[in-house]
Amino acid sequence: MKSKLPEVGISIFSQMTALANEHGAINLSQGFPEFDAPDYLKSQLNHYVHAGQNQYAPSAGIPNLQAQVAALIARRYQVNVSGQEQVTVTSGATEALFVAIQAIVSKGDEVIVFDPAYDSYEPAIELAGGKAVHIALTAPNYQIDWQQVAASITSKTRAIIINTPHNPSAKTLKSDDLAQLKQLLEQHDLLLISDEVYEHITFDGFAHRSVLSDPELFARAFVVSSFGKTFHSTGWKMGYCVAPKQMAMEFRKIHQYVTFSSFTPAQLALADMLAEQPEHVDELSAFYQHKRDVLVNALASSRFELLPSEGTYFLLLDYSAISELDDVAFCRYLVTEVGVAAVPLSVFYQQAPKDKVIRLCFAKENQTLEEAAKRLCQL
Repeated sequence: MKSKLPEVGISIFSQMTALANEHGAINLSQGFPEFDAPDYLKSQLNHYVHAGQNQYAPSAGIPNLQAQVAALIARRYQVNVSGQEQVTVTSGATEALFVAIQAIVSKGDEVIVFDPAYDSYEPAIELAGGKAVHIALTAPNYQIDWQQVAASITSKTRAIIINTPHNPSAKTLKSDDLAQLKQLLEQHDLLLISDEVYEHITFDGFAHRSVLSDPELFARAFVVSSFGKTFHSTGWKMGYCVAPKQMAMEFRKIHQYVTFSSFTPAQLALADMLAEQPEHVDELSAFYQHKRDVLVNALASSRFELLPSEGTYFLLLDYSAISELDDVAFCRYLVTEVGVAAVPLSVFYQQAPKDKVIRLCFAKENQTLEEAAKRLCQL
């Protein structure tokens, strides 16, 4: 059988987690919380399961959840959207990204992505018949060169994908970035996919600049968010996409043939959580900033250079002063000899630079972070 994705193998996240399990290492590689979802959210899920709410939800989402998402957007970004017409609940943000790409990319189209990039972007573009055009960002700042972006746009360019706060660099796009992005989109009549799954996790006073906040940007955008990231429930695979009405209609045409609808009891529980405990979202940045600071402080005496983390729950470490190994080999060494699992940054690139940088996830209990740092400080 001929493969449609011949270059795709087992993800680095699965590889490193398996290696960590094999060697009993502390797993700071895969990006999932070590702690559980909120008790209230779990209680409401249990309630709706036992109340018999176990059949199909409406394809676009349960109306109350759509309305609660619209209310969250209004509260956080001072923007009014129609939950019923513009918010589509999906089986995780990865499904939302896949459907958004399928909705706008046709054979021969080009889509600009910024490396290091989430590994689902390119396969989805290729399955739609398109081509990913990679623009590499490099350590330590991972800043976008907008002149390079302009030079990469051709008559075949259909869209640009951005991710802010950015996984894996932990950087955030600023107002000037969005202004230059908007100019290019308007000049070349391009569409935008904005991956904002870490939107509620920013640090040190850095405000998340959502595409939703700019009417001209949002007019040509799919904005993708994640309940899993926000509510420590990645295994539920719940997300959503917000788009202008006409784009949302095209999105839903494809969504209905991918999952049709998403887990009903979870939708009902999430709607209750948003309505009854809004403080969870508001406290998320402080919660994760504390986790970041625990890890940063514990690594202060190490030989690693710590790169600034402005958002997400990731921290980048430059190991140039420690080893000449490439980042993949160094991460394997860390698992087998040090007992800590990390992720090499090169796997997020089409053509990786020579940077010696790895990624750690700090969505873990404090004692886990401190023990991992203790081991890393021995290098």
